Order: sequence, then structure tokens, then C-alpha cells
Amino acid sequence: VQLQASGGGLVQPGGSLRLSCVASGFTFNKYTMGWFRQAPGKEREFVATITWTGGTADYGDNVKGRFTISRDNAKNTLYLQMNSLKPEDTAVYYCAAGPGGYIRVGPYEYDYWGQGTQVTVSS
Repeated sequence: VQLQASGGGLVQPGGSLRLSCVASGFTFNKYTMGWFRQAPGKEREFVATITWTGGTADYGDNVKGRFTISRDNAKNTLYLQMNSLKPEDTAVYYCAAGPGGYIRVGPYEYDYWGQGTQVTVSS
């Protein structure tokens, strides 16, 4: 099983980034997918989740209205569009996969994790 996250980088406040996560080694379209983030000295924080069909999504309160999660099951790829970025969004962002078709907001609900991609929001 592999989850390869990419797309992170340095961006100015107010800017945008699009993260991608390419999955392999499991049946992608049978898994709920999620994004989490972890800043230095802080616990891992829920960012967004999307069910296996892409029909339902949920977001952490800190990113609602600014971030959009999506998936392309034909490409085994998960995305996170991040707009209006703030310095407090700075963290390592992780993609994760959990079996089944329902919303998952707790990190303990996910079986597979990617290696993370660094997002830094700074002027």
C-alpha cells in the first residue's frame, strides 16, 4: 500500500495550493479518504474527508469555506484545494485511507497513511 502526497510548498498568505495524493496497493474506490495536518508541537488535526463515491464530504472548522476535498477514482487520486491560506495553515499535510463508505474524522479511523507534504504559509 502506498499513498504518495505532493503539491506542498511555500506560499504567501491569501494564496492557494493544490495537494494531490496518489494511491496504490488497495481498492481506492472502496475507501473513504481524508486529509490531516500536523504542526510542530501540536496534535494531528482533521482537515477534510470524502466518501468513496465522492458524494459526501466534511471539513474541520478551521478550513471550512476555504478548502475543498475531491477525488478522481479513475486516477486513484485524492486532492485538496486550499484557498485563502493563512499562516496558521502551516503544517505537514497527510492523506489517509479508511475502509468503508462513511465519513471519518478521527485519525484512529484510518488504516493507511501517506508520508506527508509540507505546507508553509509565510510572507
